[in-house]
Amino acid sequence: MYLEPFKLRELPFRLSPDPQFLYLSKQHARAKAYMESTIWFTDGFVVITGEIGAGKTTLIESFLKEVPPDVVVAQINQTQVSVVDFLQAVLVQFGFSPFKMRKAELISTLNNFLIEQYAAGRKVLLIVDEAQNLTMRVLEEVRLLSGVETTKDKVLRIILAGQPELNEKLNAPELAQLTQRVRLRFHLQTLSEAETKAYIQHRLEVAGGGERQIFAAETFPIIFRYCGGVPRLINTLCDTALMAAFSADHGTVTGVDVMAAVEELRWVEYAARQQQYSPAGLPHAVKTAAAAMPQGHPVGKLLVAADGRTVQEIPLHIGRLIVGRTPDNDIYIDSRFVSRHHCQVITTSHSCVVEDLNSTNGIFVKANRVRRHYLNDGDVVLVGKHELIYVDERSSRARGSGTDTVPGIQVDPAIDTGVVRTT
Repeated sequence: MYLEPFKLRELPFRLSPDPQFLYLSKQHARAKAYMESTIWFTDGFVVITGEIGAGKTTLIESFLKEVPPDVVVAQINQTQVSVVDFLQAVLVQFGFSPFKMRKAELISTLNNFLIEQYAAGRKVLLIVDEAQNLTMRVLEEVRLLSGVETTKDKVLRIILAGQPELNEKLNAPELAQLTQRVRLRFHLQTLSEAETKAYIQHRLEVAGGGERQIFAAETFPIIFRYCGGVPRLINTLCDTALMAAFSADHGTVTGVDVMAAVEELRWVEYAARQQQYSPAGLPHAVKTAAAAMPQGHPVGKLLVAADGRTVQEIPLHIGRLIVGRTPDNDIYIDSRFVSRHHCQVITTSHSCVVEDLNSTNGIFVKANRVRRHYLNDGDVVLVGKHELIYVDERSSRARGSGTDTVPGIQVDPAIDTGVVRTT
């Protein structure tokens, strides 16, 4: 093997989710922070989605290593199950042998366990990985479990992680009650080219490579071109490239070695692969627009205004932006009236929608508090004391306006001067 020639202690690019090798990009750090928030807040679900190989499971394993001892965890990975199977799997994780119990007994046992743990001062956390495979009936059962409560608190914390199809399921009308309980939702994007290089160097360093340059500088653009920033693909290609360099008796991995690995794997460039196989879970309109429209061409913009003046202009590309009070947001609004993660703006080829992330003060359109609102050109969204003004720069629109409203709560008109910037 190549460990001795490259002076490595262990294999740096194994596909198993080893939390020791987790590379915390900005977005992975935010997703982990969302998971950690479940320990302290009992209101609502946290949903983490990402494409295959984006690092969701490794992120979960890293999070679990740091869970405090007073937290009791059930982790479910097999999700192609019936309601009874799912309840049994959860109870098995909590130390029960429930296989002869009927559904009513399963629910009663689980509810009693949750109340007992709460009384003993322990927190209970349920993590469901590959949650996109859960049926609508099982997801509804999960929602009912989340409703177990004492006079003061909910007693079960829940993290759902899965592929983008999970978002489609959660947006289905029959799961509206569950969706309303989602407190935080985050989608893991692929790594950028710079993050891809940092990811490779991080894993090599953890494996014992130190600061030695094991991969030549010329290799990183090639790796990104064929992997598209997907961590699992990066691992596969880098491991094969190390084997190719070892076989050729090279002291470092060169571009020739990476291309030899590509040929061995019979890969095409990632962009070509994406054109052949559209990303799962995205609406057809988003897939088409993403392929047809260059990232540098915005489809609209948001003007952020405070105290009657525009303080920032943000171009809108297909994708999502998170708005909130902390610097890890895409749009940072320094104001005490804005929640840590306040709302999100999702742009597709045909529409742009603003969605509240269960913020304290909510979002308002035309004096009405709304949960979700499809934006029309010129719409003004009130976020705390700031205004988000939507400008649509597309020549045609595929859908009109629509709003899921909650009867409005008027906001005190006093002005709060916050500094707004994008990150």
